[in-house]
Amino acid sequence: MPPASPPLVLRGRELGRDGTAVRPVVMAVVNRTTDSFFAPARMSDDDAALRAAEAALAGGAEILDIGGVRAGVGPEVGEAEEIRRVVPLVARVRTELPDLMVSVDTWRSGVARAAIDAGADLINDTWSGHDPRLIEVTGAARVGVVVSHTGGAHPRTDPYRVEYPARSASAGRGSTPQSPLAPRAPGGPEAAATGDPRDGVTDDVVRTLTHGARRAVAAGVPAASVLVDPTHDFGKNTWHSLHLLRRTAALADLGFPLLMALSRKDFVGETLDLPPGERLEGTLAATSVAAWLGARVFRAHDVRATRRVLDMVAAIRDEAPPAAALRGLA
Repeated sequence: MPPASPPLVLRGRELGRDGTAVRPVVMAVVNRTTDSFFAPARMSDDDAALRAAEAALAGGAEILDIGGVRAGVGPEVGEAEEIRRVVPLVARVRTELPDLMVSVDTWRSGVARAAIDAGADLINDTWSGHDPRLIEVTGAARVGVVVSHTGGAHPRTDPYRVEYPARSASAGRGSTPQSPLAPRAPGGPEAAATGDPRDGVTDDVVRTLTHGARRAVAAGVPAASVLVDPTHDFGKNTWHSLHLLRRTAALADLGFPLLMALSRKDFVGETLDLPPGERLEGTLAATSVAAWLGARVFRAHDVRATRRVLDMVAAIRDEAPPAAALRGLA
């Protein structure tokens, strides 16, 4: 059974643990936007968003990820407007739903600072350190941060004919295990040993996430609060995203909590030829594979369904007991 990535700890609280049971964590999605790709995640105002947060908590989410800007191409949203959309909701969730950890999806350090001041526990930088000051902001506050991979893409751009050339199969052989904070060869021994020419993307993701995680820790973010995210679809085509899913175990081996943001993404839609509204089954299939291979946190639009899938995988992995085990006993 592939080992799981380390647990996520935010502000001293280990997420996913209930006594001796350890289950993957659900990060629910609430967007204070009008143009997010999945319409049900769009919340027109803070009252609607708060109701969605309440439902997410009841459905088993431990983190709420709040976004103020569509990830893809769309109308310009300035920093002041992003703060207006996001920060009051952060403050309300912190006050009214104190059991729910709050994440803010932003690449801007100014938004991150305002969100942290309002009570955010995690900054989800989905654009791979585009604003280098963001890591300094999270480190100074000692809150969590998501270290992502976009292949160098700029915020709110779509990939076009991106390539990740493969390393030679002989590179990296004979390597020995290293500390998660030590420099390591791109892709590490596991990726290099496969000889799979598609592992160019794995190598690039591992190199970027390792560098970014080390930089976050050096800036003051606790290592257990650094989430690494291969960031499916961002700077990648569908073949890349599918291959990274197969290589989840290599990413879980980096020594940091591993986030998977798979929910209803284009690689699922293109694989099954389905629009966002019909991608639930494909998302849950990908979720179960990633959970089995050791991912720790899952960003999800469909909280209750994701929670049930993850609970089932945790029981199969023998990390959590069944909710009831009466068959043949009572």
